[in-house]
Amino acid sequence: MAIAEQTPPAASGQAKKKDKTHWLYISVIAAVILGAAIGLIAPDLGKALKPLGDGFVALIKMIIAPVIFCTIVLGIGSIAKAATVGKVGGLALLYFLTMSTFALALGLIVGNIIHPGSGLDLQPYDPNKPKASNGTVDFFMSLIPGDIPVLPTLVVALLVGFALQGMGKSGEPVLHGIQAIQKVVFRIMMMIMWVAPLGAFGAIAAVVGATGWAAIGSMAILMGAFYLTCIIFIVVVLGTLLKVVTGLNIFALLKYLAREYLLIFSTSSSETALPRLIAKMEHVGVSKPVVGITVPTGYSFNLDGTAIYLTMSALFVSTAMDMPMNLGQQIGLLVFMIIASKGAAGVTGAGLATLAAGLQAHRPELLGGMGVIVGIDKFMSEARALTNFTGNAVATLLIGKWTKEVDLEQAKAVLSGERPFDEAMLEESMH
Repeated sequence: MAIAEQTPPAASGQAKKKDKTHWLYISVIAAVILGAAIGLIAPDLGKALKPLGDGFVALIKMIIAPVIFCTIVLGIGSIAKAATVGKVGGLALLYFLTMSTFALALGLIVGNIIHPGSGLDLQPYDPNKPKASNGTVDFFMSLIPGDIPVLPTLVVALLVGFALQGMGKSGEPVLHGIQAIQKVVFRIMMMIMWVAPLGAFGAIAAVVGATGWAAIGSMAILMGAFYLTCIIFIVVVLGTLLKVVTGLNIFALLKYLAREYLLIFSTSSSETALPRLIAKMEHVGVSKPVVGITVPTGYSFNLDGTAIYLTMSALFVSTAMDMPMNLGQQIGLLVFMIIASKGAAGVTGAGLATLAAGLQAHRPELLGGMGVIVGIDKFMSEARALTNFTGNAVATLLIGKWTKEVDLEQAKAVLSGERPFDEAMLEESMH
């Protein structure tokens, strides 16, 4: 996967990337506030802006199948490579699968308890439904290619992935080719994400124009519930695991990683802290081989925050559109997300595409509610990234303990502050 193979970027290039992400983040926030204001002040105008949100959702639908195909094919290749390193790789992958499934299930449980989106009564965009004709809107919507069915794409991707895996070295040129295609797909995804402020503006204006303060309250409830669920997952689930297995305290670990959390919070991406997490996990006493395998692989396969986000957001959309999912559909969605979420952190917006893929595979009529999620997605991105990052830090310590490749005395001394991390050594190694 792209994340696992990244090398730390130069400082100047990193700064440039941060600036671009920062501007996108600010633009989406401004668009959401402006859209909500227009929806409250001029409801009719707000509802008339709905095609902006519909157009953005159509662009997301267009890119779903290529994203899923590339991530699944390359993901299977990554699993094969990770598994060949022996006990560490196999144990890490088993742990990642278990925790991702647990996080997805937790999101479903919380979503069923709080029922986010109740009372919004969002209307789906249906291109086949007779409606008042608007030549300009119809023209621009016709320019966006139709979407490719997701489930057949997933099946083909699995077959291609396993076929290439079975080919061994002779299949590597094809994998490299798909990796190059993935870069193009992700670049297109980034281009689409730069239109997100416009889509969020139209979607939020339309839903607030139709339902007033109820929409703002429902979105606030979803964001609050998501943040609370992530906190519970980190403190209770990961904290208990860490204490039982290693005897270490989760709050001491959080304090040790405080500078990385600040970096992630400012960029809304855990990728920016990857080199620092590797260095700090080695300093805390985990052996280099375990860190070298667990951390990069976890960045693609251990996405606990993203898993919680996927299931809670899916339930929000179904409830907001008054089309609740039954238990069977929720379980089917969970199984799909377990597979499709691998690699969802590869690029900004890929998580959004994965959510859209899950909805399209199980309840295509729910895709019309995606526009609202686009508006609040950025507000949940920090919690998502922080939870993913913490999950990988805890996973590294757990795998180290299970493989007897961690110095717990060093870990306790580091986390207690007796042996602080040397920032100067990190700067030297990165240069």
